[in-house]
Amino acid sequence: MTVGTQMQKAIASVESVASSMKTFALETQDQQAKQMYQQLAQTFDNALNTLKQRQSYIEQQEPQYKQS
Repeated sequence: MTVGTQMQKAIASVESVASSMKTFALETQDQQAKQMYQQLAQTFDNALNTLKQRQSYIEQQEPQYKQS
């Protein structure tokens, strides 16, 4: 598995988890749980931004990893 493929899989996984946290936050009536899910979603969104920046850097440094 190439670095590009691994990065795409990691990004997709984090997007999925962030989306789940947002859904949980919307569906729960427990305010403490809602806040926790929202904080986790924000953490995963931050991680997602970091991964996307890293992916962009990798693609600039190693064009063969660029996803078409």
